[in-house]
Amino acid sequence: MTIRVIIVDDQAMVRAGFAALLSAQADIDVVGEAPDGRQGVQVSRTVHPDVVLMDVRMPEMDGLSAARELLSPPPGVVHRPKVLMLTTFDIDDYVYEALRAGASGFLLKDAPPADLIAAVRVVASGEALLAPSVTRRLIADFVQQRPAPRKDPALRLKGLTPRETEVLELIARGLSNQEIAGHLVLAEQTVKTHIGRVLAKLDLRDRAQAVIFAYEAGLVRPGDSG
Repeated sequence: MTIRVIIVDDQAMVRAGFAALLSAQADIDVVGEAPDGRQGVQVSRTVHPDVVLMDVRMPEMDGLSAARELLSPPPGVVHRPKVLMLTTFDIDDYVYEALRAGASGFLLKDAPPADLIAAVRVVASGEALLAPSVTRRLIADFVQQRPAPRKDPALRLKGLTPRETEVLELIARGLSNQEIAGHLVLAEQTVKTHIGRVLAKLDLRDRAQAVIFAYEAGLVRPGDSG
């Protein structure tokens, strides 16, 4: 099945480069592009892509505002693409807010070409794209700057079984499914089942939101070692 992608970035060279790279893949089809968030939303609602590559900083409408519009569409709009945020900075508050809004992850613009291709495939498959070595630090830094966690997330944790809570904590520490399976001595499919139940019980969209939730609930704290 071909993955339909649009590229939203205010730099024409970036759009052209990404389009050339992705279009060369047999399973990826670039179906549109836009120079700012506002046009990106319009193009997305016209061509219905599977994945939107969205730059964070753009004129007219930034990537965060555009992501919110795409992921929380008005009544009557049923299409909700996966959104992968692109940034030139390894620490960017907009990225966190985008994850909270439902974006499926982020990628640095200077990442190797193979990483971009893999990222599109990962996000299209319904997984969240998190680079554990970077994301854990980024989210920890972000949460550290926020007020103390609200009671609501901590209360919602009580709906999880001890095993589900353990899995959520390991997700927040940046472990992959395979690493969690090894740590808990479980089959990887069992880990996937536990993660699915965690997301369902906590009403979370994906793994990215699960990481943020774990920090806000106080399950994992900034500075904890993983």
